[in-house]
Amino acid sequence: MDNFLQVILLGIIEGITEFLPISSTGHLLIAQHWLGRRSDLFTVAIQAGAILAVVVIYWRRLWNLSVNFAQPDNRDYLYKLTWAFAITVAGGFAAKEVGLELPETVAPIAWALIVGGLVIFAVEAYAERQPPREILSWGVATWVGAAQILAAVFPGTSRSAATIFAAMLAGMTSRPAAAEFAFLVGIPTMFAATAYESLKMYEAGSMAQENFGDLALGFVVSAVVAFIAVKWLLHYIQTHRFTIFAWYRIALGILLLVAV
Repeated sequence: MDNFLQVILLGIIEGITEFLPISSTGHLLIAQHWLGRRSDLFTVAIQAGAILAVVVIYWRRLWNLSVNFAQPDNRDYLYKLTWAFAITVAGGFAAKEVGLELPETVAPIAWALIVGGLVIFAVEAYAERQPPREILSWGVATWVGAAQILAAVFPGTSRSAATIFAAMLAGMTSRPAAAEFAFLVGIPTMFAATAYESLKMYEAGSMAQENFGDLALGFVVSAVVAFIAVKWLLHYIQTHRFTIFAWYRIALGILLLVAV
């Protein structure tokens, strides 16, 4: 396949899967298994493109949090966002120090997809017995930060799935509220990851080998597609559960295990 089409396809895959609870990293690794491996910077950059879509969608919420910091509710929300992000950063650096890397094979991703699907069924069964709660506690923030580490260490887990369902299990049983917090925590997380990978490649002297045209194209495609996907998801979860994504994860995981 032509390189131009490969970049577009990877951008589309990232844009669709970054915020749906089906694992963007897992899907990208699966795609690259057949299309050829891309650099870590390319992967993180197109993820940042998807995050940009969330910035655009939530810009009013972000603006309100920033300019009305003196309001107790906004200040409390930002403190907890910062706490969840700090946990993620600490855990991410620890994972790097011990040498955890993305898997080279599809099987671990397939198993993570299946297990994640079963977890979605369990969380939804729990949430169905609870009244919808939008309260953001320190416990919710802590578990969301920890869930981001889990998703980074085990591709196929899905960052959005891990964080949304961690929030729901920790007491924020309102799906829209849990999704909003999970998505907003993802903004500094993914932009920091992009900056970290860029700095690492710069220090290694490998930036000159990177195709920045591919990065830019993948970034833009991912951002546009993610904007559409997130808009759809936010509308969907107003009246639906996440179980459709559980069935998809399990079916894809089984298909991959059979294929490999």
